[in-house]
Amino acid sequence: MFTLTEVASLNDIQPTYRILKPWWDVFMDYLGIVMLMLAIFSGTMQLTKDQVVCLPILEQAQDGSGGFLETHTPEPSDGFWNKENAIGEQAAPLMSKRPPKGIVPSNPFPQSSAFMQPPPTGVRTKLDFQQYVFVNQMCYHVALPWYSKYFPYLALIHTIVLMVSSNFWFKYPKTSSKVEHFVSILGKCFESPWTTKALSETACEDSEENKQRLAGASTLLKHLSTSSEEGSPNQSAPVGNKSGVAFSAEKLVSEVPSMTILDKKDGEQAKALFEKVRKFRAHVEDSDLIYRLYAIQTVIKTVKFILILCYTMTFVASIDFDHVCEPEIKHLTGYTKFHCTHNMAFMLKKLLVCYIALICVYGIICIYTLFWLFRRPLKEYSFEKVREESSFSDIPDVKNDFAFLLHMVDQYDLLYSKRFGVFLSEVSENKLREISLNHEWTFEKLRQHLTRNPQDKLELHLFMLSGVPDAVFDLTDLEILKLELIPEAKITAKISQMINLQELHFYHCPAKVEQTAFIFLCDHLRCLHVKFTDVAEISSWVYLLKNLRELYLVGNLNSENNKLIGLESLRDLRHLKILHLKSNLTKIPTNITDLSPHLVRLVIHNDGTKLFVLNTLKKMINLAELELHNCELERIPHAIFSLNNLQELDLKSNNIRTIEEVISFQHLKRLTCLKLWYNKIISIPLSISHVKNLESLYLSHNKLESLPSPLFTLLKLRYLDLSHNSVAVIPPEVGFLQNLQHFAITGNKVEVVPKQLFKCVKLRTLCLGNNCITSIPEKIGHLSQLTHLELKGNCLDRLPVQLGHCSLLNRSCLLVEDHLFDSLPIEVKESINQEASVSFPNGCKCLVEGR
Repeated sequence: MFTLTEVASLNDIQPTYRILKPWWDVFMDYLGIVMLMLAIFSGTMQLTKDQVVCLPILEQAQDGSGGFLETHTPEPSDGFWNKENAIGEQAAPLMSKRPPKGIVPSNPFPQSSAFMQPPPTGVRTKLDFQQYVFVNQMCYHVALPWYSKYFPYLALIHTIVLMVSSNFWFKYPKTSSKVEHFVSILGKCFESPWTTKALSETACEDSEENKQRLAGASTLLKHLSTSSEEGSPNQSAPVGNKSGVAFSAEKLVSEVPSMTILDKKDGEQAKALFEKVRKFRAHVEDSDLIYRLYAIQTVIKTVKFILILCYTMTFVASIDFDHVCEPEIKHLTGYTKFHCTHNMAFMLKKLLVCYIALICVYGIICIYTLFWLFRRPLKEYSFEKVREESSFSDIPDVKNDFAFLLHMVDQYDLLYSKRFGVFLSEVSENKLREISLNHEWTFEKLRQHLTRNPQDKLELHLFMLSGVPDAVFDLTDLEILKLELIPEAKITAKISQMINLQELHFYHCPAKVEQTAFIFLCDHLRCLHVKFTDVAEISSWVYLLKNLRELYLVGNLNSENNKLIGLESLRDLRHLKILHLKSNLTKIPTNITDLSPHLVRLVIHNDGTKLFVLNTLKKMINLAELELHNCELERIPHAIFSLNNLQELDLKSNNIRTIEEVISFQHLKRLTCLKLWYNKIISIPLSISHVKNLESLYLSHNKLESLPSPLFTLLKLRYLDLSHNSVAVIPPEVGFLQNLQHFAITGNKVEVVPKQLFKCVKLRTLCLGNNCITSIPEKIGHLSQLTHLELKGNCLDRLPVQLGHCSLLNRSCLLVEDHLFDSLPIEVKESINQEASVSFPNGCKCLVEGR
C-alpha cells in the first residue's frame, strides 16, 4: 500500500507556479487532498476491519397439531457426522440408565462444572469453525453489493484522476515549457529594480508637488553643470542667452527622474529582460494551446464530477448492515440460506455521504470555472488600466496564450501584470537605455574618443549604441559628429551648445530631432551624410535644412522609390551646392532639377546599375562638377554637352569603348578636367585636340595601344595619366607640353623614354614604373622641379648620375630597386639622402591623389 505523501505528490506543483493558481484551483486542490485522505482512510479500514458474519437459516414446516417440526437433522449417514455428534450419541444411553429405587448408584461420571451449567438455548447449527469461515468468505463476495467492497478504491482512482486533470497543463511538455518560461520572466520582472524605479517615477510625474520639487533640483543640477564647465579648461563657455538653453532646462525638469543611476548589473539585467519579454511574446502569442488545454481539463473534471455523482447516488441505499446470502453451498454445509451482517456498513455509508458532499462542492467549483472561462474573451488582454495609471501609454495589448496567462496571474495578484507591463513598453525600454547609456558614456570617456581627420577637424564617431549620450552635446568644440547603427538616436535641444558643429553623419541611423535642435541645425549645419537601406528612413527634417551646403545620400534610391523624395522638400534646400548620390538609379530623379539654380557639384555612384535616362542633366545649367561612376555607360551622354558651366567631368568605371563624341567638348569652354579612367577605351580620337582648355586628362586603366600626336597639342595640360594601358611608344611630341607637371605611364609596354620628355621642365611627378625601359636619358637632370620619380619594375641596369641634379628629389619619393640606387656614386646618394629631410607639400601627396 502506498502512503498519503506519495499520492499527494500528484497534486504538488512548483512553488513558483502558484501565481498561476486562481482561488478555485487552490480550493479544488485542497478538496482533492481531503478526498484522497478519505479514500485512503476507507481503504485502510476495509483492509483491516471489514468482514461479514453469517449464520445459517433453518428451514421449518408445520405439523398437524399446528407446531413446527424440524425438517432436517444431520445424520452420520448424511455425511455431516462429526466428533461432537458422536460423543453426544455415546453419552445418551449412559444418561438414560437410572439406578433402582432405594439404591444409591455409584456415579459413573465425576461431578464437573460442565454438567452443572444450564442447558444451551437457541438453534443448534451443527457447523464447525472452518465451515463458518468458509461461509463468511463466500457470503462476503456473494451477498455484499460490489460498491460496498470497492468504494475506497473507486474513490482513490477518481481523486487521482481529478488531481492529474487539475495540474496537467503544468506537466504537458508543449505547455509546461511556456509556463515555466513565463513564470521565470514574471518573477524577474517583479523583482527587478528597474520596475520599482519606473513605477515610482510615474507616481512622481503624477504629482504636481513633486514636479515643482524636481524643477528646483533641475535648476541646481544645471547650475552645478555650468560651474563644472567653467572650471574645465578643455571646454568653451556655454551660451547662456539662447532659446536652446531655456528649452534644455525645460527638458531637464521632465527628465530628472530618468537621471537616477542604476547599478550597472541591474541595468544589464533589465535590458536582458526586455529582450526576453519581446521574444517570449512573439513565441507565445502565436497559439492558444495553453488556453485550450486548460479549458479541456476543466471540462474533463466537470464531466467526471457528473459521472461520479450519477452512479454514486444510486449505490448509497445499497450499503446495508443485514444481508441474506444464498451461496449455493448446501452440499458443503447442509444449509441453503444464511443471515449475514456487514460490520463496516455504517462507517462506509457515512464516508460515502461525505465523499458525495465533497464531489458536489468540487463540481460546483468546476462549473464556476467554466463560467469564468467562457464569460469573456480570455484570449485578449488589455493594459488600459495600467496605461491610465502610468506614463507608459504605449504598452500594447496582448492575445492568445500570453493574454490567458496574464488573466490567470490577475486572479493571484494584479500587481504582477502591472509590473510586467513595464517591460512591454518601448518608452520604458528607451528610458532604461538612456540611463545606462549616460552612465557608461561620460564626458571624460567621450573626450578620449575624439580624433582629428585629415582635414584637421575634430570629430567623434559613435557606433552601435542604444542612443546618443547626453554628454555628447557638452563637447562644444566638436566639428564633425558621426552616428552609425544607432536605432534610437535623438538630437536634443542641448545641441545648441555645439557652436562649432558643421557636419553630421547618420549611417543607418534615423535620427529624431527636437524643435529647438532643428532650428539650430538649420542655421549652423553645413554638411550632412545619410546612409540608409530604404529612402523612407531619411527623416523629413533633412529636406528642410535651408543652410545646408553638402548632402550625401547612400542607399536604395531606385526608380520605384524616387517618388518618396518630395519636390517641395528639395526646394527648401536653397543653399545646397554639392549633392552626392550612391545608389542604384536607373534614371536621374526629376526632382533634382529643383536644385539647378544653385547646385554646383553632382556625384552619382551607381554600383553597377545601368543609368538609362540622363535628360534631367540638361537643366542643371550651373553644374560645375559631374561624376557618373559605375553607371554602365557605353558612350559619353549627350546631355552633358549642354552643361556650359561644366569644369570637371568624371566618368570612372563605366563600359565606354569609344570617345568620338569628345569633339563636342569644344563647346564647354570651362571644361578643364576630363576623367575617363577605368573604362574600355581602345583609342583616342584625333578630335581631342579641339578641347583646348583641358588641364587634366585621366585615361588610366583602359585598352589604349597608341597615343595620337594631337593629344600633345593640348598645351594647357598639367596632369596626364596614361597608366595601365598597352602603350608601347611615347611620341616625341610629348615635349610640346611645357606646362606638364604630372605624367604617369606606369604599367604599359614602353621600351624607350624619348629625350623630348625632359623638355617638360615643370614636371614634378614622373611615373615610368612597370614597363620595359632599359635606360634613362641623362637629360633627366634638367627636371629641376622633380619631386617624385617611379622607375621600379623596368629592365634598368643602372641609374643616370644626373639624378643628383634633381635637387628636390629625395629618397622616399624615388621608387627604384635598392641595387640600382646603390650603384649610384656616393656623392649622388648622399645628395639624395640629405634632401630627404626637406618637406614638400606638393610632392608625394600629389601622386597619391592623382592615382
